[in-house]
Amino acid sequence: MCIQYVFHFKKIGEGIMMEIKWLEEVHKRKNEIIEDTKQLIKIKSVLNEQEATEDAPLGKGIKEALQYMLKLGDKDGFVTKNVGNLAGHIELGGGEDLIGILCHVDVVPEGDGWSLDPFGGEIVEGKIYGRGAIDDKGPTIAAYYAMKIIKELKLPLKKRVRMIIGTDEESNWRCVEHYFKEEEMPTFGFAPDADFPIINAEKGICNFDIQFSSVIEEKTSNDVLQIHSFESGRRYNMVPDFAEARVQIEKNENDFLLEFESFCKEHNVVGNYFKENGEITLTMKGISAHAMEPEEGKNAGLYLASFLSQFPLNQHAKRYFSFIRKYLFKDTRGNYLGINYSDEMTGDLTINSGIFSFDKDKGIIGINMRYPVTFLFDEKMELLQHLEESNQFQVKILSNSKPHYVDGQNEMIQILKRVYEKQTGEKGKLLSIGGGTYARSLKQGVAFGALFPGKPDVAHQKDEYIEIEDLLKATAIYAEAIYELAKSE
Repeated sequence: MCIQYVFHFKKIGEGIMMEIKWLEEVHKRKNEIIEDTKQLIKIKSVLNEQEATEDAPLGKGIKEALQYMLKLGDKDGFVTKNVGNLAGHIELGGGEDLIGILCHVDVVPEGDGWSLDPFGGEIVEGKIYGRGAIDDKGPTIAAYYAMKIIKELKLPLKKRVRMIIGTDEESNWRCVEHYFKEEEMPTFGFAPDADFPIINAEKGICNFDIQFSSVIEEKTSNDVLQIHSFESGRRYNMVPDFAEARVQIEKNENDFLLEFESFCKEHNVVGNYFKENGEITLTMKGISAHAMEPEEGKNAGLYLASFLSQFPLNQHAKRYFSFIRKYLFKDTRGNYLGINYSDEMTGDLTINSGIFSFDKDKGIIGINMRYPVTFLFDEKMELLQHLEESNQFQVKILSNSKPHYVDGQNEMIQILKRVYEKQTGEKGKLLSIGGGTYARSLKQGVAFGALFPGKPDVAHQKDEYIEIEDLLKATAIYAEAIYELAKSE
């Protein structure tokens, strides 16, 4: 395909300044951008450690998505590198300073209830649908084409620009951990993995388990309900949209099932049951959402656990299910746990009960906590100790990513603001989020798009999509932003 490049020039004093029509350049490549977005979405790049191998440490799908991006870079003449099939990069330009564009190609599991194929990359009414469309495959393609436009226009750069491609952002960040052990840390940069205009503050993110062990001296002769198993949730950073319990009822089975139906109706959740071999399997459907704002979903695990907690149970089950109902049900701010907190910079602490697992030997509740920049982590977490003693559980901290903040007067932020305001005509406000992006990997890193103000955030939800118009507009913003950041010493 032959592309014509049109430049507009303005005379400034004795010099000439080249003015590039960025959105026009994007539209010349519209079909390619859409097609590459669709093809990347079609790759089921969900973490699958069961099929992990030495050359595919996070599963075949994730490796395939990483290779897809690196092959694009090879085809278009960029410098590329695969770093242990955990991460990779695509590089442009020269100079001592390095600008990082931090993206990821892994996605959360698709979940239930889709009206389209979650890995189909289908276009309906101007939207590309699929898991990862907005988080983060669409924005990754936008940033890639931004670099490609700069390369094809042969614009002079004084800094290197490197797209760093991660593969474990939705789980444990093993990709960036491995990458930065092997490769150079950028001087500054941005992650196209959140909202426009500019996010310069991100909450801390802590995953921890609340663990209950079975007690030996249980008396079960008077139990009405035996709970053999209870499961809900796939990820700490997702609101569970499905829960299942296998139970055995000693008497009044019909009354129990009528109460279940009444509970579902009262709380506007979908519940079902079936009987097999003397057991009843209860299922409940909720609404999935991102853990940074759990109230946007409906936690199926919390609702089913709350229902089960109302019946006479053995000691082990009573401790587990009563705890959920008392301290977690209908509270996403940590009020009942006694760790609620808020500041002006980043807002409320949030709690997402993301994983539930219970059997006769143990009970686990997996919590994702997002806490404000000024939250005193060690001091506040000590407040859980009195609950541990009275409820006989243990807290096991699995990971803790500290809050991230970049001063609003930072030169990079000022450049991004100018570009955003020029292209959109809207104010380049500074924002804070409960989500965690790769921007926090950098000392001077911010999140920059690609979700525009006023648009629904469908990341991690069924029927996730990106609007084609927004995809193209984001590409133009990224192209000008990268050029402005890299053109001067």
